Amino acid sequence: MSVLAPWQMDAWRSLSSALANARLHHALLFAAPVGLGKRALVDAFAVAALCERRDAQGFACGACRACMLVAAGSHPDLVRVGLELRDDGKQRTEITIDQMRALSQRLSMSSQFGGLQIALVDPADRLNASAANGLLKTLEEPAASTVIVLVADDAARLPATIRSRCQRIDLREPSREEALAWLRGQGLGAQQASEALDASLGNPGRALAWSADATLPLRESCVQDLAALARGRKSALELAEQWANDRPDLRLWFAAVIARDEADRRATDASLTERDEIPKLAAWFGRANRARGLLSTTLRIDLLLLDLLRAWPRRDAATDRG
Repeated sequence: MSVLAPWQMDAWRSLSSALANARLHHALLFAAPVGLGKRALVDAFAVAALCERRDAQGFACGACRACMLVAAGSHPDLVRVGLELRDDGKQRTEITIDQMRALSQRLSMSSQFGGLQIALVDPADRLNASAANGLLKTLEEPAASTVIVLVADDAARLPATIRSRCQRIDLREPSREEALAWLRGQGLGAQQASEALDASLGNPGRALAWSADATLPLRESCVQDLAALARGRKSALELAEQWANDRPDLRLWFAAVIARDEADRRATDASLTERDEIPKLAAWFGRANRARGLLSTTLRIDLLLLDLLRAWPRRDAATDRG
């Protein structure tokens, strides 16, 4: 039985057809932004590839020996590689060369159940340079009856040499109607679903997660902060310190969306004076997104935010719309 969303079904039909006709590529790259459900698609594929009696749509039966073992996390022909714990108990930020060597050694052995071996590498975009080189060697000499599945939120971080050896599985973005219907099916009210989808730029998975964990009120907080900054009621330094200590990644996401929405508003119903600010808002939108990408670097977050917030367009009494 399908547990996939409507926008995932095109990719599923392609995968299930290849599986049924023994035409699977030896390496698959599932690449899509967080929230579109690529990991649900990967899980459905992995269990179906090992299932002993798939249904008419190619989905796993859920009841055979293989399905039960996958559900228990003990199927011998399903190998998962992810971020491991360090000696101090903290999670690593990279997949290491030792993990790739262990994977290569494991895949050199035959399938224990006589069917496919499935190796899931997630998040593949966290391979360090040495690990990427190790994986590349495995991809260049694929073992028989083995499928290596790479899962990446940002496929561009993978070396081109790895991407070129994989069949890429992309997920299309759902239409607004599809996403809203799906969100309502998950228990959200019509207005809540619409507001959450707007905040997530049409990403239904993010919209659902943010509705469940009370993230959405943070957007309104960012609206108020930027309005206060524009009118001189708060300083860039004050906001930079505040944002750096409380979910800076989400605040930058919402701030970028706010800048885009404000530029759209001014383009349609603002005065000529306000329209002059549109290029500044568009540039700020780009800077905010670039800043999000720098949060994981060694740069000081408060200084990064300070530089950005100082560039937020100011408003005077003549253009203040309340």
